Amino acid sequence: MNAADPQDPLPLEIDVQAVAALQQQQADFLLLDVREPDEYATANLEGAKLIPLGELGGRVAELEPHREGHVVVHCHHGGRSRRVVEALREAGFPRVQNMTGGIDAWSQEIDPAVPRY
Repeated sequence: MNAADPQDPLPLEIDVQAVAALQQQQADFLLLDVREPDEYATANLEGAKLIPLGELGGRVAELEPHREGHVVVHCHHGGRSRRVVEALREAGFPRVQNMTGGIDAWSQEIDPAVPRY
């Protein structure tokens, strides 16, 4: 199985180091932030698309262009995003992953300039 093959299933979880590597490689993926707008205002990752968890049901059409693409979902610690990943996979988005540890892990392991809260 070739990890770069878009037909290969992806693990449910992806760690922050792997997401940082994807960004560094300028890989084609959507980084989806499902936190609330005030959380996003406090700390956010460059290039992330904000769709708060509570709005996702009404805004899922915005994700349609990414249905077959790679989507990485994150929140504060990984709980909300895990639920979103499971729901999106059930809705037919096969290449969606949860960023383990969320933006808090990103702040601690990748970029300490991203504020912790």
